[in-house]
Order: sequence, then structure tokens, then C-alpha cells
Amino acid sequence: MTQSELVVTEQRNPASETLESLSVAELVELFDEEDQKAFDAVRRVSDSLPPVIEDVVKAFRQEGRLFYVGAGTSGRLGVLDASECPPTFGTPFHLVQGIIAGGDAALQRSIEGAEDRPEEGAEAICARSVTHRDVVIGIATSGRTPYVLGALQEAHRLGATTVFLSCTPPDPGLAEYVDHFITPIVGPEIVTGSTRLKAGTATKLILNRITTIAMIRWGKVYGNLMVDVQAWNAKLVDRAQRIICEIANVDRQTAERYLELAHRNTKVAVVMCACQVSEDGAKQLLQKYNGFLRPVLEIHRKLRTANHEEKA
Repeated sequence: MTQSELVVTEQRNPASETLESLSVAELVELFDEEDQKAFDAVRRVSDSLPPVIEDVVKAFRQEGRLFYVGAGTSGRLGVLDASECPPTFGTPFHLVQGIIAGGDAALQRSIEGAEDRPEEGAEAICARSVTHRDVVIGIATSGRTPYVLGALQEAHRLGATTVFLSCTPPDPGLAEYVDHFITPIVGPEIVTGSTRLKAGTATKLILNRITTIAMIRWGKVYGNLMVDVQAWNAKLVDRAQRIICEIANVDRQTAERYLELAHRNTKVAVVMCACQVSEDGAKQLLQKYNGFLRPVLEIHRKLRTANHEEKA
């Protein structure tokens, strides 16, 4: 196979052909220059993200799920992004799921040959009872991982929305079972074929955007505050209390009390404290506005202002 026939992620990078002869300072500078290409590549494909994110939000609203499917670094990044959603946004664990070729063992060590079996990718999709309400994002920086392609084919057969994220121009034939393509072309890696570098960086940036923007559109933030944060440890309890203090304009002791009354549900605690309602009352108000905190607080402020004007 000639150099031109190799996929982008397997080509040699002319800028790094003499790596071992460079000083540490020169190597750091080279990484700076090459990593910037990952950011530039993501920016170039920014127009391909909104349709994907809209489909993810639609899935969440109709009780669907988001699945990431990948092998190696791609699979690990998908699992990482999925695992961060529950503590950050208070989502149920099943809502965003990462599927990696070789299973959980592949998170810590390479499972030889797992990525080469498309039938196992299809089986992983079937095992999770994927339906038309779900979105499945296949991640394959090389653009050709059989496990991922098998998963996407099966997801398409089951009616799910399918997305293919790769750092190599995809085979046009994939359009038969892929609804959306996201293709940040980062160029050859500093160490040839090591896609945990620029390709991994671009993948992480894109996954950050997909889930974070989808959660924003689903009411999981107030301004830039993560009001659905799950207070599972001391750091997150502290963050939840500070959020309550800031939004409800109360002291730390009051915030602590309401957080416990709300069984550590930060958003419910904010409504209880700011609107002076019970836990059930706060939940009902949030449900009325589809989980969005801002309209609940704005309606309360308007009512409070009207009451003050009447009394005046």
C-alpha cells in the first residue's frame, strides 16, 4: 500500500520524522503546533454538530437514549463522556451509555481483535434494546473500525438515529446506514497512528459539545451553573450549597438546610428555598416547566412583585 492509499490517521507526519533528535523544548513546541490543528479541525466541522445535538435532545425528550460505540481510545473517550453525565447533570445512568469493543476490561488494557468483529458490535446494540427513539454515535478515528460499523448498521436497522464520528473522510457507502457525519480531519499524528493524540483530542472536544449542549437545551443548567449536580461527595455538596446561595440569595447555613430537605437534589432545593414551597411543590413546579429552573423563578418573582405592589 502506498503512502497516499493509507488512511489519514496512518500517514507519517513530515513535521515529526526526526522526533528522537529534538530537544524536550522542541518537542513541546511541536505538540503545541500540532494540537492546535485538532482545535482548527473541530471548528471546521462545527456546522455538522447542531443537527446531531438537536436529535440527541429530541431523543431525551421522548425517553430515548444516547449511545457511544468505539474501540480503543475512541471507546474509552465515549465511556468517559457518558460516565460524567450523571454527576454533572443529574441524569439517570442509562441515559448516556458508552459501549467499548471488548467490554469493561478494554477500559484498562487492549483486547486484541475485539475491534475487528462487526457482529459483536451489532450484538452490543441488540443487547441494549436500541429503538427508534435512540441516537447511536459510532466513533472510529480511522473511519473503518468493523465493530463500530457493525453497531451502526444494526442501530440503523432498528430505526435509531445514527452518527459517524471519524478523523478520516468516510467511505461514501456508509451513507446507507449513517444519518449524520462528523469528520474533523486533524492530519497525521506526531507518532504515526497514535490516535490518542490529535484525533483523541478532537473526539473529546466534540463529545463535550454534544452532551453539554444537549443538557443545556434540556434544562440542566441555570445560566452557567450546573443546577442538577448530584451532591455525592464533599466537593459536590459544597458546589451545590454555593449554587443555592447564589441563586436563592441565602447564607450557607440556609443552603445546607434546604439541600438536605430536598434530599440533596440541588435544583429542587433552589426552588424550595427561593419560592418557599415544599419538596413536592418544588418538583411540581419544575415538572410544569419541563425541568427548566429559569421560568419557575421568573414566575415566582413576578408574583412576589405583584403582591408587594398590591400591599403598597
